[in-house]
Amino acid sequence: MILGSDGKKLSKRHGETAVGDYQQQGILPAAMRNFLALLGWSPGNDDEILPVEELIRRFTLEAIQARPAVFDTAKLEWMNGEYLSMLPATELIGPVRDRLAEMGVDAGNADLLPIIDAVKSRSRTVTMIASMVTTRLPGAEVVRDAKGDALAAKLGDGFGRALSLATETLGALPAADWQPAKLEAALKELAEREALKLGDVMQPIRVALTGGTVSEPVHELLAVVGRDEALRRMSR
Repeated sequence: MILGSDGKKLSKRHGETAVGDYQQQGILPAAMRNFLALLGWSPGNDDEILPVEELIRRFTLEAIQARPAVFDTAKLEWMNGEYLSMLPATELIGPVRDRLAEMGVDAGNADLLPIIDAVKSRSRTVTMIASMVTTRLPGAEVVRDAKGDALAAKLGDGFGRALSLATETLGALPAADWQPAKLEAALKELAEREALKLGDVMQPIRVALTGGTVSEPVHELLAVVGRDEALRRMSR
């Protein structure tokens, strides 16, 4: 018997019931296979990320559990995120472009490889990757989310001041120096010079570039978004 996370028999009221629905959400086949294999069976330790060859090698009828299994979608998404982080970005370009097209987003000739590489370890589905890619494409209009608004309110005038200082500092860097290590060094020097907490410099930049307070490290985010686009968003 497979139960929902509420402990009741799995049914349509728990959401998706067809494999295709999960595929549409961006769940990888390998992750779904791994997840299903562990419903009602255990390899005998805490190992959870197991390739199919390992599942086959370690499977025994004696390890099948008598108690009902729970189909935990949160765990499925976590497991999918683990698989996404292990996949080379090159293998995700096709699925991400397909998802962007379904979202009505035209990526044009944008180089998606560095963007996907930057965000895949922080994503749990292909759909989530596509959404994060969208905000990093040239010309994207960023809208602050609730946490971004809360940060701006918390910092008050310091939010705009940090962005102004960062825009001036980073704008003075030659295009050839728009690289993660040099961007990070410039921002650390700015924070030290202005006696600001590093987070109070980095977080406003993150919000200006993505609308939210969570992303890859800011110096990597700046490099992915690109010099002109990043400075445009920060000025805006």
